[in-house]
Amino acid sequence: MAVEDNESCSSRAVDSSPTHPRQQRHKQEVFNEVLRRLKESGNEEANLPGFDDELWAHFNRLPTRYALDVNVERAEDVLTHKRLLHLAHDPANRPAFEVRLVQVSPASDGNQYDSSESYSPRQGDGQSSSSNFSRPSHPPPSFGSSPNLEALALEASKNIQDGDSVANAGAIYARPMHEITFSTDDKPKLLSQLTSLLAEIGLNIQEAHAFSTSDGYSLDVFVVDGWAYEETQQLRHALEREILKVEKQAWVRPHKLTAVKEQGRTSVESVPEHVKIPTDGTDVWEIDIRLLRFENKVASGSYGDLYRGTYCSQDVAIKVLKPERVNADMQREFAQEVYIMRKVRHKNVVQFIGACTRPPSLCIVTEYMSGGSVYDFLHKQKGVFKLPSLLKVGIDVSKGMNYLHQNNIIHRDLKAANLLMDENEVVKVADFGVARVQSQSGVMTAETGTYRWMAPEVIEHKPYDHKADVFSFGVVLWELLTGKLPYEYLTPLQAAVGVVQKGLRPTIPKHTHPKLVELLERCWQQDPILRPDFSEIIEILQHIAKEVADEGEDRRKEKSSGGFLSVLRRNH
Repeated sequence: MAVEDNESCSSRAVDSSPTHPRQQRHKQEVFNEVLRRLKESGNEEANLPGFDDELWAHFNRLPTRYALDVNVERAEDVLTHKRLLHLAHDPANRPAFEVRLVQVSPASDGNQYDSSESYSPRQGDGQSSSSNFSRPSHPPPSFGSSPNLEALALEASKNIQDGDSVANAGAIYARPMHEITFSTDDKPKLLSQLTSLLAEIGLNIQEAHAFSTSDGYSLDVFVVDGWAYEETQQLRHALEREILKVEKQAWVRPHKLTAVKEQGRTSVESVPEHVKIPTDGTDVWEIDIRLLRFENKVASGSYGDLYRGTYCSQDVAIKVLKPERVNADMQREFAQEVYIMRKVRHKNVVQFIGACTRPPSLCIVTEYMSGGSVYDFLHKQKGVFKLPSLLKVGIDVSKGMNYLHQNNIIHRDLKAANLLMDENEVVKVADFGVARVQSQSGVMTAETGTYRWMAPEVIEHKPYDHKADVFSFGVVLWELLTGKLPYEYLTPLQAAVGVVQKGLRPTIPKHTHPKLVELLERCWQQDPILRPDFSEIIEILQHIAKEVADEGEDRRKEKSSGGFLSVLRRNH
């Protein structure tokens, strides 16, 4: 259960940092433009008293990304989003959703897409030949269409033969799709559940935008294809049927307590007074919260806060679950994390000290890692790892992961943000909120993790095993090499679509050590069987590290001997 909202396991990005002044200005401009368009269109709601304040409150409860991404030419869509969020307040309406036809048009140069150009009115007979493209018969998506997604999901132009005309190319591109917008109360793994629901109906996600409101609700917008009919009613019925099926499997059950009580039944799940952690009777790990001393807050997320503190004079990190967000699902994840962490003892895995298991004070106490996360070092401090240091980090992580796998523990959320450094620059694997003990069958099916680092078999909800962690490790190595966020120009869900449907992988820098390139490509194999185990990865990295050290030593000797020979030459 990651406490940071750094693309946590739900893959939902949340604005936790202060808004940049330039972004704030842009947000104000978008609000003004949407308001102007709604009033000029004669929209009745827009002319009601107090509407301006309501609309501004709508923009303010959503992340700044919402204003940056929304298509101002579709001002009425903002009202749809506002309406769905309002409906979601009533548990009986969840999830509230809307379905409509949209059309994605081609980029004018075959690579770029600009919704304002594609959907601008004709400018007279003097237009360029681009007017020969087939004109869209349906409105564009609420959030336009990203150039990166065009490159991933709309590559129809590659299928156009040399003899095809420009008009034919437009006909291939400008195809109708459906836009489905959901709103419900926000919760862990919601995005995973929604994407799974769409997949069950046979829909292919071509674009997705996910937002969390400041008061705990979600707004998720998907552009999909795969529905054979240019209408919405049948698709709406199919979604309703699938939602009912999922409800029977209890994915919204904890959030429907109001409706359940109205029907005269008792609550489906009661929160116990004490969280029962599996125990073998040998560990003493229950901590009296009165013995904890809280100092500064290190990080904060939707479901918990991370503090630096002390326990019996020892520096510790204290992860505290927010009481108002704790439900039966969260308690189960908390119990699983404690169950796994208390059994782990390795120098490259963050050391568990204890836990408080009596609600409302649920917290996990671990050793304090003063060096912070590898993610913060790379992306916030703009640090770099030279090759010897990079290999050392890779070996540390591999040793920790090999230990976990030897004990049948799959981490399932391996990424730079979950790798922490101590004062001696030893790197340790952390955050077991979504880790699981591998089942006896050897495979697992529940989706988890973070999309940018996630193995294709996990994204596709297929059975997977410990090799899913190896794929994620390959992405971590790439992060160490480049200091960049994987697929930084794509949203997490767009990256997932690319990894699965297009075989997308991060681009390896040109001058990377050839044996490291080979290792990355093996870790990223589509077939998990072809990926190495961590025991082999340790050997490979240690071998490369020895080569690099030997080459450095040879260069030092050459430099030293070169200086000696130059003295001899000067003396002759």
